Amino acid sequence: MADNEDQGEGQGKKKTGLVVTLAIVLVLSGVAGAGGWMLGGVLAPQVAVEEDAAGEETADAGEDGEEEGEAENKPRENLIPLDPITTNLSYPSDSWIRIEVSLLFGGAPDQALADQIHQDVLTYLRTVSLQQIEGPRGFQYLRDDLRERVKLRSEGRVNDILFRTFVIE
Repeated sequence: MADNEDQGEGQGKKKTGLVVTLAIVLVLSGVAGAGGWMLGGVLAPQVAVEEDAAGEETADAGEDGEEEGEAENKPRENLIPLDPITTNLSYPSDSWIRIEVSLLFGGAPDQALADQIHQDVLTYLRTVSLQQIEGPRGFQYLRDDLRERVKLRSEGRVNDILFRTFVIE
């Protein structure tokens, strides 16, 4: 009989241990969920919902809390996509590179200037070796070099060069 009583106490301890463990897991999950929700509210951009003239709700993601009128007073930047550039690299000469880029103009876009920049980028890419652009650091150097060349060629009228595709074969 004493053995039966010991087994009953052992099962009771196992059940209470399991209940306590589940309670702790539930409490910690609730704390983690609430913390994630609060952090998401802090980090996420505030979205103001406004009604337009038709009475429909529109979401305005104002990170800086800008009004629509303030955004209209800012100068608009224009984006011109260049034709895809495909050329072989200088070394090894059997390696090919294909990039598609866009130019971000600060003022009015100039197609003639964009064509000159296209030719300049093509000429530059023919002088690059595969070892120079390998890895993330090499790609960063290529972006920085192209950005500098574009700004010099455009005399500051182009703010940035944006990569859309980048393939090496």
